[in-house]
Amino acid sequence: MSNIPTVLKDLRLPVIGSPLFIISNPKLVIAQCKAGIVGSMPALNARPASLLDEWLHEITEELAAYNARHPERPAAPFAINQIVHKSNNRLEHDVEMCKKYKVPIIITSLGAREEVNTEIHSYGGIVLHDIINNTFAHKAVDKGADGLIAVAAGAGGHAGVKSPFALVQEIREWYDGPVALAGSIATGSAVLAAQAMGADFAYIGSPFIATHEANAVEEYKQAIVDSTSDDIVYSSLFTGVPGNYLAPSIRAAGLDPNALPESDPSQMSFSDGSSKPKAWKEIWGSGQGIGVINKVSGAGEFVDKLYLEYMAAKERLGLVVV
Repeated sequence: MSNIPTVLKDLRLPVIGSPLFIISNPKLVIAQCKAGIVGSMPALNARPASLLDEWLHEITEELAAYNARHPERPAAPFAINQIVHKSNNRLEHDVEMCKKYKVPIIITSLGAREEVNTEIHSYGGIVLHDIINNTFAHKAVDKGADGLIAVAAGAGGHAGVKSPFALVQEIREWYDGPVALAGSIATGSAVLAAQAMGADFAYIGSPFIATHEANAVEEYKQAIVDSTSDDIVYSSLFTGVPGNYLAPSIRAAGLDPNALPESDPSQMSFSDGSSKPKAWKEIWGSGQGIGVINKVSGAGEFVDKLYLEYMAAKERLGLVVV
């Protein structure tokens, strides 16, 4: 059994809502946490940088008030994603804001930075690090990460290409800390499957794009509802790092999804809060699990559905007593 940090225990459902670039905001994070899963957002979504202070104040105050009203079922903790890539010139400021509000969970991406982990640990926070293979997993833990997010094939955003079975199996050969698994998880049954595979948590992003709270245009939300895994294109063109995107948005930008040129990591830049002008704004990111998303709903409603599916899956397998 994994050694789970206290902050990640006692969730209603073993799910972490992944930080969605541009799309996640305090409204979505708060709704996720109230529904009983870890809510998260990228620090870079707050623009200008000074807005992050306001957003963290809003989240912490609202969740504290909710917990005071509902001591029998307090909200889940929240997380902030920090892009630790060298081009992110906001990193120092954003980490200081997280220290000010003692953000309980930090999700680091695009590089493992020991000094960032030390800063978060200084106030009692924990760090979960995105990885796409076992080599990066070792590096993250060696540099002080408290847990891993295994981003397998089929995940949205900057996804890896490893089968979730291969990735989790290799990590569990040597690591007994918390592991969240990302990659096409959109049902309660899939959440349970991730646990059966050896992960502690499911890491779910794309379904939350199609929620009322998400900061996405209605066309994007509807595209999530209308599309399936056949509509997902894996390309490095838009940020320099391979990621999964919706083919209809690529066509709308005048490009052929089947004939995209390649790019490389040297083209990535977060100095202005974005990686490349069209990525995620006009070119919409998504994982492969969207084929089961059939309507735009509230975030809480979607989590309730996940919970019922999760419990039903456990019952089918004889893991709960009715």
